[in-house]
Amino acid sequence: MNKEFISDKQGISIISLFIIGSSIVLTIAGEAKKDIWIAIILSILTALPIVLVHARLLVLFPKRDLYDVLELVFGKLIGRGISILFVSFSFFLGGLVLRVFCDFIFTVSFQETPEIIPMLFIGGLCIWAAKEGIEIIGRWAEFFLIGTIVSIFIVSLLAMHKMNINNIRPILYEGIKPVVEGAFHAFIFPFTQTIVFTTFFSSLKNKSIYKVYIVSLLIGGGVLYISSVTNILTLGINTVESVYFPTYTTASRLTLGNVVEGLEVVISVTLLIGGFMKVCICLLSTCNGIAKIFGLNDYRLMVTPIGLLIINLSYFIHDNVMEKAEFASDIYPIYAFPFQVVLPIIILIVAEIKKNRLIKGE
Repeated sequence: MNKEFISDKQGISIISLFIIGSSIVLTIAGEAKKDIWIAIILSILTALPIVLVHARLLVLFPKRDLYDVLELVFGKLIGRGISILFVSFSFFLGGLVLRVFCDFIFTVSFQETPEIIPMLFIGGLCIWAAKEGIEIIGRWAEFFLIGTIVSIFIVSLLAMHKMNINNIRPILYEGIKPVVEGAFHAFIFPFTQTIVFTTFFSSLKNKSIYKVYIVSLLIGGGVLYISSVTNILTLGINTVESVYFPTYTTASRLTLGNVVEGLEVVISVTLLIGGFMKVCICLLSTCNGIAKIFGLNDYRLMVTPIGLLIINLSYFIHDNVMEKAEFASDIYPIYAFPFQVVLPIIILIVAEIKKNRLIKGE
C-alpha cells in the first residue's frame, strides 16, 4: 500500500473538524444544563491525558498505525481479533454520524424528500473523498476549518445583543453531579473519539504527533465551547433542551434583515462540512482495518462496498430523531468507553513493555 503523508497543519485541521463534527449540531454536555460551560471545560481537561495515550500509541512505533501495533504487540491472531473490534467501532460510528446529518438535512430543509436521498448524496461524497486519500482530505480540511471557525465566530458576535447572562446563573444551582455527568458525556462524545485516528494516522511529515493531538483538542474543544455558550446565553437552557439542533436554531433567530437567510445557509453548510469529514474518517479507518486484516495492498479496494454498507446502516440504525437522542445519551457512552479509553490504555501498557523488551534485546 502506498504511504500517504500529511503535514502537521493538515493533521490538526482533520482532527479539529472531526471533533467539531456532529457535536456542533447536537447539544453536548446537556446534562449539566446551565453549567454546560463548566462541563465542557472539565471534559477537555479530562480528555487530555487520554488523547495523549492515543498519540503515544503512534509515537511508540513510528510509521505504524494501531492495526500494525496490535499485531506487533499481541501477535497475529489476538491482534487481528482486536482489530476487528476497532473496525466494527469505526464502521458503527460512521453510520451513526451519517444518520445525524441526514436527520439534520431532513429536519431543517427537505422534509418531503425521502431520507435515503441525502444519505446517498453525503455517503457518495464520502466514498469519493476516501478514494482520493488522506492527503486530499488534509488539504481540504485546512481550508474548511478556517471557514468553520469564522462562521461560528460570526454567529456568536451577531447573537451578542440577544445574550442573557442570567441563562447561566446561578452557577452549580443543581450541584456538581449534573456537571460531572455532562462532562463525562462530552468526554466520550466527541473528545476521546480521537482513537479513530490511530488506525491510519501513521504518516505525519514530522514527529510532532503530541502537538497535533493537543492543538486539535484545544481548537475543536474551543469551537464547541464557544458554540455551546452562545446557544445557552441566547436561547436559554429550556429552549436548548427542547430543540434538536440548537446551533442552527440560534442562527435562525438572528434578526438582521437579509443577512439572516444567508447566515442560516452558511451555518447549515458549516455543520454539514463537519459531518462529512467525520464520516470520511470513519470510512478510512474501517477500510484500512479490513485491508490490514485480510492482507490487501490498498484499502481503496474496500471503500465503495464499505461506504454503501455504512449508508445502509445509517438508514436502519434509528427510527427517528428522539430514538437517536436517547441512544446518544444513554447507550453510546457505555458502548464507546472501552474502545476510546479502556482498550487504548491496556494496549499502551502492553506496548510499552514490549518496546522496552525489544530495546533491551538489541
